[in-house]
Order: sequence, then structure tokens, then C-alpha cells
Amino acid sequence: MPGLNLTRDEARERAGLVRVDRYDVDLDLTVPSTTVFRSRTRVVFDAEAGASTFIDAVTERVHTITLNGAELDPALVSDGLRIQLPDLTEHNELVIDADARYSITGEGLHRFVDPVDDEVYLYTQFEVPDARRMYAVFEQPDLKASFTFTVTAPESWTVVANTPVAETAPAPDAAQGPARVWRFQPTQRISSYITALVAGPYHHEHGELTSVDGRTIPLGVYCRRSLAEHLDADYIMAKTRQGFAFYERLWDVPYPFEKYDQLFVPEFNAGAMENAGAVTFTEAYVFRSNVPDAMRERRVVTILHELAHMWFGDLVTMRWWNDLWLNESFAEFTSTLATAEATEWKDAWATFASTEKAWAYRQDQLPSTHPILAPIRDIEDVQVNFDGITYAKGASVLKQLVAYVGRDAFFRGIHRYLTAHAHGNAELADLFSELEAASGRDLRTWSHLWLETAGVDTLTGVVETDDDGVITAFRIEQTAPEEHPVLRPHRLAIGVYQLTGSGLERVDRIEIDVDGASTDVPALVGTRRPDLILVNDDDLTYAKVRLDPASERAAIAHLKDLHDPTARAIVWSALWDATRDCEIPAHVFTRTVLANVHVEDESTTLRTVLAQLGTVTGVYAAPDTRARARHAAADVVWQLAQNAPAGSDRQFQFVRSFAALASTPEQFDIVEALRDGRLTLPALVIDTDLAWDLLVSLVVGGRAGVPEIDAALEQDHTATGMLAAARARAAIPTSENKLETARRILTDDSLTNLTVRHMGFGLQRVLDPELLRGIIEPHFAALEPLWHERSYHMVEEIIDATFPAGLADEALADRARAWLADHERAPQALRRIVIENLAGVLRALDVQRRDAQDA
Repeated sequence: MPGLNLTRDEARERAGLVRVDRYDVDLDLTVPSTTVFRSRTRVVFDAEAGASTFIDAVTERVHTITLNGAELDPALVSDGLRIQLPDLTEHNELVIDADARYSITGEGLHRFVDPVDDEVYLYTQFEVPDARRMYAVFEQPDLKASFTFTVTAPESWTVVANTPVAETAPAPDAAQGPARVWRFQPTQRISSYITALVAGPYHHEHGELTSVDGRTIPLGVYCRRSLAEHLDADYIMAKTRQGFAFYERLWDVPYPFEKYDQLFVPEFNAGAMENAGAVTFTEAYVFRSNVPDAMRERRVVTILHELAHMWFGDLVTMRWWNDLWLNESFAEFTSTLATAEATEWKDAWATFASTEKAWAYRQDQLPSTHPILAPIRDIEDVQVNFDGITYAKGASVLKQLVAYVGRDAFFRGIHRYLTAHAHGNAELADLFSELEAASGRDLRTWSHLWLETAGVDTLTGVVETDDDGVITAFRIEQTAPEEHPVLRPHRLAIGVYQLTGSGLERVDRIEIDVDGASTDVPALVGTRRPDLILVNDDDLTYAKVRLDPASERAAIAHLKDLHDPTARAIVWSALWDATRDCEIPAHVFTRTVLANVHVEDESTTLRTVLAQLGTVTGVYAAPDTRARARHAAADVVWQLAQNAPAGSDRQFQFVRSFAALASTPEQFDIVEALRDGRLTLPALVIDTDLAWDLLVSLVVGGRAGVPEIDAALEQDHTATGMLAAARARAAIPTSENKLETARRILTDDSLTNLTVRHMGFGLQRVLDPELLRGIIEPHFAALEPLWHERSYHMVEEIIDATFPAGLADEALADRARAWLADHERAPQALRRIVIENLAGVLRALDVQRRDAQDA
């Protein structure tokens, strides 16, 4: 819709006309409705006299509009998305009284009812352009203002906003039941997308810390009451204090806001959101059952990611969304750095290499790849660019930039940038100006090659030796994909590894600059050829790595003997990339995993590799070998689970992986016995969530169905239990159930965002991909209607949930091609989703053919 899709040109024009002073937002959450609330917005702003513009307001109904004392007719100036503002004066006061709609999609003001106690919980999610769903606003990041929120809510609720509460008082005329009015202090000048409101009977715990400037900063941690027993608030606040100390020291800039609340909220779309002083997180980070250590580490990284945004993004904000990458990449890079250097998770860079860079490499090889510094023409462009380029590639490139300019110079530049633009907006050029001044490096060429071009280069070590095994030449060859033929400069390390009595140990490290198609490394000439030469050791740069043949053989045979977790992550990544690029047959990757994964003690690497094993045996293996590959892999993983240390993360992850891989009657016998307690492993607890995982496995195998699902839900009648039940029902292995599940996802607009996601997880769980054949046509028939009827986020969720990726055959590829050919004028953001799904199928077909050739 044009009114929802703000363009950059419109934003530039409006920013040239308007300077906003403040908003007074008055919300009544006590109106007797489960679908709407009352929103009154008063905006004080300056404008060019005589100009006209518009304010964004996604409304159910507009009651009154008053501009400079004159009533405007809502029927003439409001279309439910925008309100036109004619004939402005130099100083303006606008008052809009409207009804706005609660969301069930995680956009705007989301409303959730807890099935445990029927309590109502609200929270906001405004990035990118959804503050306008709660109040009228000039919705663009460069029109900063001060916001004062006043909220009328039920008396039993807690209400949280960006700033501390100024006062509360009984509501004299509440529409429904006893109520209170919460008035908050005005915010500093911030962008609308980082304003926040959270309301409901939230459980909360509190602490404080002392900022570097001597202020006491109150801390709060919140969650639903029914999750309170699982909230480890002390640990969360301990990591927060470590992050505060690290960032304030690193950037030499005190925390810029008055308080710091962290709120774990239901049905959240993302991992977290950096609202100033009131960060919201997915409540998946409140652990009611055992989770892999990878999840615990990821929570710490996320806590520190959002904390970094308080400075980089909230204090200094991008002018327009083309610099979204800089906000997210900087937070991702610095949160990994802080996790590794300020917390107990010292191997965070191994985690980064395993997951973030794998995401980036995958995204960067899709037809839809784009430069990090992407052209953002409108809001639709922003929505599709919340991707692996914006987050993970950008963070990888920032790590390379730190290596390029030097760490001290980099953070001196960051200090100058934050202090020069505090409470304002800035652009990439402003940051690079400070980095150049601090480092003495000219970054124009670097910026062009790294930020303004797409694609990932490949670095390959080439070794020449004499008859005695002495290296006579070593060079790093750099290649680029045909579609993006750009060779970039790299500052990287080369690791020299030798098999010793204690394993595959690094015996030398060489740090060099690599540029162009070939770079000689004279430091290795004259030395004896080691067992493994690892290009990009320590993971300093962003590039795919190819091992020379001898190093590849050593890696495949002795990966379990390589003790450094980051080095292992780089090798795993190299082998996975080579498999996806058809250079290594899929069954070789499977064999390598099964021979080496039992010693992997870096939890995120283990989780990643086991997921890749599932992809290989489920989609990448040659079709006529796939069932055998999955069967054999499950048997080995079950053996690894039995051999793993009692109660260890490895034991837990191997059990979960086994349940996901199980495919034979004998394997389902084991799953069933684990779930009902007839079979036990030392110190393994079959808790609530693991029991659901085992039940879904049994459903997939036809060993359980609706009665067992209903019984499990009766025992776990919680929000998480309801999602698990939706996943399990969608996994029932009949063509009829798969088709009906897809139909519901595609057409039922009462389904919440997370319900759609979990139904999709179950829909995709099949032993026989033919069960998904019937959903191809409904999926493609629904795409354009969905685009015009639903929000971007829900369209993306629904398409991901119902695209039958597990089929991965020519018929599915042909149908996707046909849709694209027939819809050349469809919105580019929608076409991009289809193009990416098609690319996944085509890659799977290529890998299958390669595996079949070598099977």
C-alpha cells in the first residue's frame, strides 16, 4: 500500500519541511475491547510556513483532528494510514484522537492472553515503521523528538516505557474496572522506532549499577508471572553490568539514558529490540527447560548486542535506513567482542564463525545478494534487508576493518563519532571521517570494495614442495564469483598446524595483507610442509576458505584432534562451503561429521554441524541414498549420545539430534522408550520441552497422533505448550493433514505470528517429502493475495512456513520459475522471497547430482 510504504524521497522532502519538538502520547488501555485501544497524540513541531505534509497514523477510526486550533474533517484528510496536514504555520500544534488496533503479529502494540491464567500482556515492536500503529508520528529516523507517554491501565498492571515514571494516580473515569494513570518523564530526543511501551501484570526484579560518570542506573528484568519461577534475573543483570563496564571503558562515553529495563515478552518476532532504556527480548530466553549451551551463550550475545545499541543506534542514529547495516553490524561485532572479553563465554568468536558467518555466506551466494551499503528506496527495501548481509556480513567486515586500521585507532574513532553526533543523526561518511582521522588510513577504496559491492570471495592456499616435503612456494589465490567479480584486500592470518602427541597444534602464525588474484607468502618458503595450513586462521576476514588437498585430507581425518575452537569452526565452515559448492560430495561431509563431532565441545559449533547433518541427510544426499544416509546417521548419533559425558551439553544435543533424524521402527522404539522413561541415559532429564521434541519425532514416524498430542497439551497448558502442540499436529504424516495445515496458515488471519512459525516447523517435518507435493499449488496461488492483504512480516512468515523446501526437486523448481515468469511485475520484495526459495532448491539439486556421481 502506498501509505504504508514510505519512500526515501518522501522522507527527504518531509525532513526538509518539518522539525519536531515533542510528542505527548496519551493511551487508554482500559476501553472495553480486545481489539482496539484509545490513542491521543499531541505533536508540537515547526514547519515551513504555508507548506503541506502528512503524518503517519495507522488507525481503526479517527475521532478528531485539530491543527493549530482548527478542526480538520477526518473523512477528508485521513485514509487510515496517513493524515494530510495542509497550510502549516511556522509553529504548529497537532492533536489527533483515534482508535488504534492491537496486533497479534508482533507489530505495533501486540496483545497476548496467557493461557495459564488468562492475564493480558502488551508490548510494542516498532522497527521499522510501526510506532504509527500506536500513535500518530512523523515516522522516519531523522525526525527525532522528545516523547512523553501517559497511560491509563488496569490497576493491577505494571507499565514500563523508555523513561522512569514521573507519577501515578488513580484513574478517575476508567472505562472498565479500577485503573491507574502512569505518567512518564519526557525522553531525550530519540527516533520514534525506539520508543516503547510494555504493560500487563509482569513479574519484575530490580538492581542497579554505577555508571562511569557516577550516576546510579536502575536495572529491571521483567517477564510474565507464569514464567517468573524460571527467570534468572540475577544472571541477566550480572551480564548487563559486565557489558556496561566493557562498553563505557571501550568507548569512553557514559551510558546515555536514565535507566535500563530488560523485558522478556511473548510472541516476539525477533531476538530482541533496542528500545532506549526498555529493551524487549523474546521470552524464549527465559529457560523453563534445559537448552543447549549455545542458546545460553546466544542470550548473552543478544543482551550485549542490544546494550551496544544504546550508544550506537539510539544515542547516534542513522539518518535513513540505508545505514541500518551499520547499526546492526556494529552491535553484532561489539557484542561478540564483549562476550569473548568480558564474560565467561571466551569462545564467542568460534560461535561467530560457526553461525553468523555461515548465515552471511549463505545469504551472499543467493541471487538476491546485495552490497552491505544497499540502496534503500523505501520501507519495503528495509524489510527485506534484515538479512545475513546486514547483520552477519556487516559484522564480519567490521572485524576486518578493525584488523585493517588497528583496534586502538578504531575505538578512538568510535569515541569521536559518538561524542560528535550525540542525540542526533549521522551517516556512514561521518563515521569514516572519524576513523580516518584516528588511523591515518584512507578508507575510500576500502569502503568501495567492501561495502558497495556484493558477493563473497574465495581464498585458496596453494602449496608447492620439493621431494623432501620442503615448501618451495606458497601463495593465496583469490577468486570471485562471475556475477560479482570483485577482489578485495584482506588482512588475515595463516595458521601452521602439525600433528603432535597431543593433537593438531598450531606451531606458527603469519599475519599478512592479501590483495589481488595471487599473493605470495615467502615466510613459509623453506619450511617443512606441515599437516594443515589454515588460511584465515583466527577468522579475521570475510571470505570462503578452501584448503589445499593435503590440508583438506588432514582436516577430514583429524578434525577431532584440532583443539582450538575457532580453528575448528573455520575448518567446519570450509568443508560445509565446499559441500554446498559441489566440490565435496555430501556423503563425505556426513562421514566427516560422524567421525569427528563426538569431541566438539563448542556448543554452537556442535549445534550448527548437527543441523547441517540434518540438511545433508534430508535434502542434499542423492535421493536414492537419502533414506540409508539418514538411518545410518541416526544410529551413529544415538551411539554418540550414549557415549557422551553424563548430563553434558553434548549428550543433550545428540539426543535431540537423534530424535530429529530417527526414521526406522527400531529408532522410534528408542525415542518412545526415552519419552516414557523405560530407557534412561545417565543424568539426562526428559523435561517438558525435550518431551515435546520426542513426541514430535514419534508423530513424524506415525507412532503418535492427536490423542497423544492432546494429552501432552493437557499436562502443559501454557503458551509454549500450545505452540509445541501446533507443531506436533502439523507434523502428522498424511497428505491430507499437510494440505489442511498449509491451507490454515495461508488463509487464517487469526493465527498469531509464532503459531504460524511453529505450524510451519511441523509442516516441514516429513520422512517422505511426497507428503508435501499437494501444497505446491496452494502456496503459489496465495502469494500475491497475501502480499496485498497482510503485513510484510506475516507474508514472510507464511511463505517460509508453506514453501515445501523438503521436496527439492525439478518439479518444485519449475513451478517457482513459472510463477516468476508470470509475475514479472509483482512487488520486488515478494519476488525476492520466491527467488531465494528457488535458489535453495537449485543448489540442493546441484549437490544431489554431485553426491550421486560419487556415491
